[in-house]
Amino acid sequence: MTEFLVVITTTETRDEALAIAREVVRTRVAACAQVRGPLTSVFRWKGAVEEAEEHLCFMKTTLKSYERLESVIRSLHPYEVPEILALPVKTGGRDYLDWVRAETGPSTGT
Repeated sequence: MTEFLVVITTTETRDEALAIAREVVRTRVAACAQVRGPLTSVFRWKGAVEEAEEHLCFMKTTLKSYERLESVIRSLHPYEVPEILALPVKTGGRDYLDWVRAETGPSTGT
C-alpha cells in the first residue's frame, strides 16, 4: 500500500470547500489543498437523479494521516453523505513527497 494519498471531496459552495482546505492544512492532516469549480455533478440521491453545482477540493496527505483528515472533513462538511475518496499516489517527485510527509507530521514550529 502506498504511503501517499490524494483525498477528494465536493461541497456546494466555494466557501465550504475553502473552509475545509484551510482547516486540513492548519491541523497538519494535509500538506496542501486545492479548490476547483464550479463544476456540475449528476448523481442519484434518494431515488431521484439530481444535478448540482459543486466545488472540488483535492488534499495531499499520507496514509498515516488519513483517519484524522477524514474526521476533520466530516466535522466541517454540510452534506449528509459527503464524498470522501482517497486515491493512492503510485509515484511522484521525491522532494515533493518528502515535503508532504514533513507537513503532515508533528508540528515543527515553523
